[in-house]
Amino acid sequence: MLALLPVLCLLWTPGAQAPDPDLPFMDYLDNQDLVCIKWGFDDANITLKFIVNTTGWIGFGLSPNGDMAGADLVMGGVGPSGSYFKDYYSTQNSFPVEDQQQSYTLLSLDEVEGQTLMTFSRALQTCDQQDLPITAQPTKLIYAYGTTDDPGYHAALAGTKELNLLNFVSRVTAANGNYISVMMEKVSIPAQDTYYHCRVMKLPTLIDKHHIIQFEPVIENVDLVHHMLLYSCPPSVTTAFDGDCYRDDSGGRCFRTVAAWAVGGQIAELPENAGILIGGDDQVAFYKLEIHYSNPNNQSGRTDSSGLKLHYTDQLRPHDVGILSTGVMPSAHIGYDIPPGATQFRTYGVCNTSLFSQIIDPVPDLHVFAVMMHTHTAGRKVRVGHFRNGAQLGYLAVNLNYDFNLQETTRLGSVKTIKPGDDIVVECSYNTSDRSAATQMGLATTDEMCLAFLLFYPLIEIVTCISQPNMSNLNQPLPAGGSVSNQQQIVEYENAVKNLAQIQIVFANDSLFHFNPHGRVRDLMETPPSRCEHPGNAARTCASSCIWIPASVLLLLIWMLAG
Repeated sequence: MLALLPVLCLLWTPGAQAPDPDLPFMDYLDNQDLVCIKWGFDDANITLKFIVNTTGWIGFGLSPNGDMAGADLVMGGVGPSGSYFKDYYSTQNSFPVEDQQQSYTLLSLDEVEGQTLMTFSRALQTCDQQDLPITAQPTKLIYAYGTTDDPGYHAALAGTKELNLLNFVSRVTAANGNYISVMMEKVSIPAQDTYYHCRVMKLPTLIDKHHIIQFEPVIENVDLVHHMLLYSCPPSVTTAFDGDCYRDDSGGRCFRTVAAWAVGGQIAELPENAGILIGGDDQVAFYKLEIHYSNPNNQSGRTDSSGLKLHYTDQLRPHDVGILSTGVMPSAHIGYDIPPGATQFRTYGVCNTSLFSQIIDPVPDLHVFAVMMHTHTAGRKVRVGHFRNGAQLGYLAVNLNYDFNLQETTRLGSVKTIKPGDDIVVECSYNTSDRSAATQMGLATTDEMCLAFLLFYPLIEIVTCISQPNMSNLNQPLPAGGSVSNQQQIVEYENAVKNLAQIQIVFANDSLFHFNPHGRVRDLMETPPSRCEHPGNAARTCASSCIWIPASVLLLLIWMLAG
């Protein structure tokens, strides 16, 4: 019976003979392909069909942060007395409250061969304070279900997934099913909080050029694996290595990120017109797999063999993909600390692309189609601003409810072009109100980071464009924090650091770099709130211009500039 749902959903994929032509989009919300959603929309309304492999109650919702708090929900099912369906909202992680304004309209509710199918519609913008608007930005979808018709605690029968409902990019399936496994082999995890293990290896030879189109995580110990990164190595790396990334320089100077996974991430796919090169006459011989193991309980005697499957195709796409790392250099040595007791503290990293011409010439326009954002557990918001000729064009990405446990790649919906000379400003907001000591910018899970990874084409040799404030010129002490009255001092300290000159570093795959000590942080515009207008035009306005809690994403990059 479990196999029936994937078969039913696959019939709906675009291009197939779908039984619901008005619902052309489909995706699974879980990794087992047992929870399916299909939808269609116009300028004003969206219709969704929710299918779950159960004969009990089912629940679907929109969430600002991936959990119940603040979620906009519907629950329904087919019970002994007939069908039931209602609109709910939740103010905390507990049973939701019935919404006085029932904004969702039930269209059908059935049980078919052990599955519950619930079709409903709503306005994109309902003007109900208990509902979340559906805009052209990604949002987190949550689901839960039970085995009976008595809605209650769902235990493990729940999850979340980030989708852009109005700018959906369908799942790409590898044409021939070919993949390369890049795995650790029984790594012994030391009894310490943070450990980075690197394995430099030679991958199987592909005589002709191919494109990597999908990355699939294979996680053996979900409680230990914090992130995984796969780098390609320059020709200077000619030997294998398997050990502590920071023991010496044996880990290799491999800097170009080609695949990544972090907590909460699922299978990552590239769009149909782009792929990451692998193989051919000029192929990279060696790759480095890096895994950050987080072992806060200092357990001993554990091993791990996690890694990635790289799905590839010989049908080359039009564009070769690169990944540009931007943000704040994550190093505890720069003295860039976050004060304790802060309800909000913002850090800034800048990238002036005019520096690229010092390494490559000419510098092409970079067409950005996705962004990955990353902080650690104190992070609450991330914004990636885009400037040209000193004026802000807008945002490449905004996440006003960053969740460390939900890190995935965010599709932009439309391709955004970065021209030579444009500036990128990455702003991260933290909350350290529960901490009594300063938080370093560094590599440990208890440290913090502020990074944004831009996925773009065409491929260039530049791999990193980050910065750090010149803390040697700061004449203001770090606030002790811990009191409401001290928040003003924290704001003053934040502004003092922001006004420091930024030391910018641009790094290429072959270890060439350019250094500029005179960068500065440009002021970011206010993030437009999601606003409700008259029902006659609200949906159309928000679908095209409102920014509403875009998704998280990201994937941890560990900086290895110098041995």
